[in-house]
Amino acid sequence: MRAKPLPRMTADEFIEWAMGLPDGERYELVGGEVVAMSPERISHARTKGQAYRALGDALRRVGLPCEALPDGVSVRVDAETVYEPDALVRCGESLPEDAVEIGDPLIVVEAVSPSSGGRDKGAKLEDYFRLPSVRHYLILDIKRRSAIHHRRDAEGLIQSRVVRTGTLGLSPPGIEVTLDDLFA
Repeated sequence: MRAKPLPRMTADEFIEWAMGLPDGERYELVGGEVVAMSPERISHARTKGQAYRALGDALRRVGLPCEALPDGVSVRVDAETVYEPDALVRCGESLPEDAVEIGDPLIVVEAVSPSSGGRDKGAKLEDYFRLPSVRHYLILDIKRRSAIHHRRDAEGLIQSRVVRTGTLGLSPPGIEVTLDDLFA
């Protein structure tokens, strides 16, 4: 039995609507359409939690005025698209405690799940880099224990590489994380 589709929404309408949902119900807004997020497998929850910890630890080691945030915080791409990445890093002054969205992520992380892989590697890749602040987009492949690292350089060129071992240099902001840190 299929649920009745939700009406199209703007980003403002979506965030207001989503704030009233019961805990555990999660959605994203893609081109004005509300998309339910599937329940997570344990491997997905562990990977995104480990990515959040690894980024936070790396920031603390170098003492940058940045913070890592776990999933649950929204990233507005435009007036009809709002994503909830699995982890992110933003730099600058701290946001208010009641903020629910980040407008200037520097690093965005998505752990690939069976239901989201196509969107993570396609639409989200394009959409996240529409935000001028995004310099790194990491797609973590849980089954392969690898990271696809998309990086925008100072000239705006986006370069991609697959990392299966070793260290990812994320500059800016000037941190390093190993694949073992991301997939402990």
